[in-house]
Amino acid sequence: MSLERPLGRVLMVQGTMSHVGKSVLAAALCRILRQEGYRVAPFKAQNMSLNSYATPDGGEIGRAQAMQAEAAGVAPSVDMNPVLLKPEADQRSQVVVLGQPLRAASAREYHEMKEELWPVVTGALDRLRVQYDVVMVEGAGSPAEVNLKDAEIVNMRVARYTGAPVLLVGDIDRGGVFAQLVGTMALLEPVEQALVKGLVINKFRGDPGLLESGLELLVQRLGVPILGVLPMFTNIHLPEEDSLGLPETSRQDDARPLLDIAVIRLPHIANFDDVDPLRREPGVRVRYVSTLTELGTPDLIILPGTKTTVADMEWLRSRGLDAAIVVRRLGETPVIGICGGYQMLGWRVLDPEGVESPQSETPGLGLLPLDTVFQGDKAVHQIEARVIEARGLLEGCQDMVVKGYEIHMGRAVGGESSGAFQVTTRSQQAVEDTDGMLDAQGLTLGTYMHGLFHNPGLRRALLEGLAQRKGVALPPPLPGADPDTEYDKLADHVRRHLDMERLFAIAGLRPPKPPPNYFTH
Repeated sequence: MSLERPLGRVLMVQGTMSHVGKSVLAAALCRILRQEGYRVAPFKAQNMSLNSYATPDGGEIGRAQAMQAEAAGVAPSVDMNPVLLKPEADQRSQVVVLGQPLRAASAREYHEMKEELWPVVTGALDRLRVQYDVVMVEGAGSPAEVNLKDAEIVNMRVARYTGAPVLLVGDIDRGGVFAQLVGTMALLEPVEQALVKGLVINKFRGDPGLLESGLELLVQRLGVPILGVLPMFTNIHLPEEDSLGLPETSRQDDARPLLDIAVIRLPHIANFDDVDPLRREPGVRVRYVSTLTELGTPDLIILPGTKTTVADMEWLRSRGLDAAIVVRRLGETPVIGICGGYQMLGWRVLDPEGVESPQSETPGLGLLPLDTVFQGDKAVHQIEARVIEARGLLEGCQDMVVKGYEIHMGRAVGGESSGAFQVTTRSQQAVEDTDGMLDAQGLTLGTYMHGLFHNPGLRRALLEGLAQRKGVALPPPLPGADPDTEYDKLADHVRRHLDMERLFAIAGLRPPKPPPNYFTH
């Protein structure tokens, strides 16, 4: 008798188009399956995103899969997102395979690479099925892109490889959800249609009773059950997967914010969930800006991460935003640069080997005394550090321990500072290194550390320092948006609106227990 562990089951979420809520539903199902006692892992064969995350062992995956792993209560790994595409300025993407950059490729070149990447995809999925009871698979875009179907490696080809039951999600908020679902099914092959076991309508606003006749028609036309209608929610805080989801401002009801923070909306903005904790602070407004008029006179300017520092620096210059940021900094407005934004704060960006750009030298903003030199190796690490320059923006933070992660090409050279942070661990290894820089006044801060504002103590000290400079007092902070609480709220939302018994039967799992056992109100 074989004692080998059976392969884990697979359940898949596909969508009628991008941004219909596949990632969030997959995260919810990861949390629900965890609540039911299953060891569950997320999986997305191919993700295109500038929002990425560092795994504990120094690999790079899409931020959405890291979020889903957190919902599942497991450590993220490169097998959860074996192929990551990071768009670049010239209609090319950096292709990251099993956490490591492979090459830059055009859309056509990548299309031709897919067949050689298919064994990478299946190998990663097979390894997860050996380790976990259930693998929660997310598709990408639409499975009905008939012009690309001959080489797709992320939707129905994955479902057919595993025989996974598919939940097809449509977005009613964008209109035409019935046409979305019927049209998608019509363009699938019969064997693929047979894999679709349930329909989900997402982002609904209004009276559900008005949907009944349409839902009946869908079932009659497609012969596939509707598992439920998920209402739009605004009270659950999760990181956005892509820049389509970024709001223009936060706290729209706050007509007179005490602090006004402007985030430069770079064309290739990356890891923009860095500022999410600031958006949730009472009395604080965060605005994404891309013009001089929108910039105004904020209390803080943030230059976020970017996949293409040189191209986005040129974009700043073309709009006059480079000079405007310098003028406001000279007028005592604090400026923070993160990762690519940190590189922009220096004197020059040097790329003698053409790693990122054909331009060997690009002037920066000159707000920090350093150059950035691009090299071939990418730094991808989870890190822990402590504050060693507790002045200006970091006043009151002396020896504060902070956690975050690095994902960047290039290194800072020169400068008159020994660093704002003492790095103590990188990728779980003890190190003695520094990161970041403050200017002489302490009002220009640069760092490679993503996730800096997710550290509550530092975030609050920084905001209170800004408020003191302005002569205002911030309201007390809200209770922390603990990720576990948010995932439990998300799971409760989905449990209440989907037919979970039917969904678990579709997945071949035992019936779920009553939901009150899981969510703590």
